[in-house]
Amino acid sequence: MLLKQIILKNFRNFGDEKFNFNPFLTIIIGENAKGKTNLLEGIFLIVYGEGFRESKEEELIRFEQDQSDVQGIFASGDEDFLFQIGIKKSGRGVDKIFSLNKSRRKYFQYQRETAKAILFSPEQIEIMNGPPEKRRRYFDTLLGSFDLVYKKKLRNYENALRRRNKILQTYKNEADLLEELKFWNTYLEENAGYLVQKRQDYIDFLNEHNKINSKEFSIEYLKSELNKKRLEENFELEKRYRRTVIGPQKDDFQLSQKDESLKNLHHFGSRSEQRLGVFWLKLNEIKFLEEAFKTKPLLLLDDIFSELDVKNKKLVIDLVKKYQTVVTTTEIELLELADVPKSIIKL
Repeated sequence: MLLKQIILKNFRNFGDEKFNFNPFLTIIIGENAKGKTNLLEGIFLIVYGEGFRESKEEELIRFEQDQSDVQGIFASGDEDFLFQIGIKKSGRGVDKIFSLNKSRRKYFQYQRETAKAILFSPEQIEIMNGPPEKRRRYFDTLLGSFDLVYKKKLRNYENALRRRNKILQTYKNEADLLEELKFWNTYLEENAGYLVQKRQDYIDFLNEHNKINSKEFSIEYLKSELNKKRLEENFELEKRYRRTVIGPQKDDFQLSQKDESLKNLHHFGSRSEQRLGVFWLKLNEIKFLEEAFKTKPLLLLDDIFSELDVKNKKLVIDLVKKYQTVVTTTEIELLELADVPKSIIKL
């Protein structure tokens, strides 16, 4: 599917705006705080049903407004498809209504029918130099966008984890505690098993596609396994800390670059090497999506050129030539190297 148009009503800083997109390359330019990243997020929202910034979902709605509406028109062959998401403030955050061609859809139905997109942004360097939760969030968001069962299992696991932790925080009698934890232990183990297996499958995929040009990478999955035996082994520790101390919420991922030996990029990689490591992850994201869905994704590039060296900029230009791309940048002259038809949106 190719993106043709986005209509934003009370979304972020936009009141009522309509934007058209080139089937090859669209460049978004404008001063800071004019909404360049917000426009990209609107596209991401219509594809995945959620924004890409770590903020409360109410903030997707324009200040002092109660609801927002985002519409995206996509083309497949000679047919157009209208995807629509209505967002309304509620007592528990926001409610969303999903539609395709004016017909209501449940979230998981909507996700199966939308186009696919890959986001590149400067903040993704936190995959490399941030804490473990940044890496877990990256892989959970990625796997959840490909696998809706994964997204559901993750939500089940996180909700159950909160319930189990609440029990650990408030228990008074150890016998009652053991009885109360019995159900949640089994439930967590069932959902954790799926999450861990899918994470491992994707790590295996990455290690099978481990090169960019002459550079070779590897990634190790550092699991915190959750099973009956380990829960029993950690029971005394959990009573002391009054929280669950093992499980997928404790997992980490270690990315290394192969040279004469393995270099841990999180601790010893230069800024340029870390950037290339992130780029390796994103290239494989594209490869995995194409293999899984037999479709080309839409590329969303959020002001990434200023963070890249010359070689990495060339990699981006080569990508732009192969996929429909929407990019925010102040370096328009670089995109002249991508010999494709292009349009400019000025904000």
